[in-house]
Amino acid sequence: MRLDKYLKVSRLIKRRTVANEAATNEKILVNNNLAKPSKDIKIGDLITIIYTNKKVTVRVTSLEIQIKKENASLMYEFVEEINN
Repeated sequence: MRLDKYLKVSRLIKRRTVANEAATNEKILVNNNLAKPSKDIKIGDLITIIYTNKKVTVRVTSLEIQIKKENASLMYEFVEEINN
């Protein structure tokens, strides 16, 4: 699954266009490497998202194409959250 789609489906970022822009602006790392929006995501990958006031790292646990909002958090597990 593409990185931008994964971020949208898992609801780590609300819209795919915002996820695409974040990756383009070097705000997203996959396995500690800068990632483009088209990067293929696999189970076990570490995704780090750099928000304006915090940095969140999650591990991919599922690659569902569609999932209910209530179950979206089952697609990842939090590894680390650092507030700036």
